[in-house]
Amino acid sequence: MTTKQRAYLKSLAMTMEPIFQIGKSSITPGLTEAISEALDARELIKINVLQNCGDNPKELASMIGERTHSQVVQVIGKKIVLYREGKDDKKKIVLP
Repeated sequence: MTTKQRAYLKSLAMTMEPIFQIGKSSITPGLTEAISEALDARELIKINVLQNCGDNPKELASMIGERTHSQVVQVIGKKIVLYREGKDDKKKIVLP
């Protein structure tokens, strides 16, 4: 992913609300599956890491990225933005 593409995805994510929250149970297989399904539907999602989660958000982001085969766009504070390109017929976001 180029820096121009990453900047474009960041700009799209700024107006989004987080659709998942990671709490004290951290990452469960069910959460990973739900995130993967959301990436199939939306391509770009935002995740909120709650205060009671003891894990580092950057480590969580890389772990989720590996498990869902997605790219980490950014981690700011306790917010994670992930992107996974959709299939040819379901592509919603066209990168510059």
